[in-house]
Amino acid sequence: MKEVLNLKLDPTLFDYQIESINGKSVLITGGTTGIGRATAILLASQGARVMIFGRHDQELKDAMKDIREAGGDVLGFAADAADPEDIKRVFQEVDHQMDKLDILINNAALGYNSVMEGEYQDWQYIVNTNLLGYMAMAHEAIERMKARKEGHIVNIGSMSAGVREKGSSVYVATKAGIQGFSEALRKEVNPLGIKVTLIEPGSVGTDMQPESPEEQRRKEEKMEMLKAEDIAACVLYTITQPKRCDVVMLQIRPHMQDI
Repeated sequence: MKEVLNLKLDPTLFDYQIESINGKSVLITGGTTGIGRATAILLASQGARVMIFGRHDQELKDAMKDIREAGGDVLGFAADAADPEDIKRVFQEVDHQMDKLDILINNAALGYNSVMEGEYQDWQYIVNTNLLGYMAMAHEAIERMKARKEGHIVNIGSMSAGVREKGSSVYVATKAGIQGFSEALRKEVNPLGIKVTLIEPGSVGTDMQPESPEEQRRKEEKMEMLKAEDIAACVLYTITQPKRCDVVMLQIRPHMQDI
């Protein structure tokens, strides 16, 4: 007869307290649609003071309405993450309307296919948005976070950085760049008390997808596509971990996505 071990667990080992985001100041790029909008709604509903921006006025108005209806506190304006003058203006608003910046969520991005399509100016705009925009936003955020010796930068990347699917070489290049940037940046700013997290989603139902909204809903039902809210939940998880914990990289994909 096998001996049964009578294990006694120390309950203090499970005294795990997550960090509250109530009252935290959060800046979300591309916060007017898709993942950014879903994240803004979720974080604002949890008590964060959220600032969003996007390129289009109507999308901005719709997003701010939805966030406020969810009971959230939101600030917002139109700006382009590919424009260095707009980035300066964004942080002027941060300094003017927020007493501090706790969290930056780099999310603004555009889809693009192969380098065999388009021309230099087209690729340049994608790189400026998807990669240089992340770098410039991080630079400005760090300038504000390092004095307080705390802060969190969340970069929304893509599993395309590793999958490197055929036919999207321009997009893949930017997402692979974000992957490398995030890892190197984390090593640079951890000594300053600043966290860096990279979240790489698989296929997500947003306006970046070529499928119609109806087809996206069908794929979500078949578990072939994620919802933007799924990524928002990932963001919330990463920014509510105790200070001793760094979620360095998180990959999430649909259950039935096979690549």
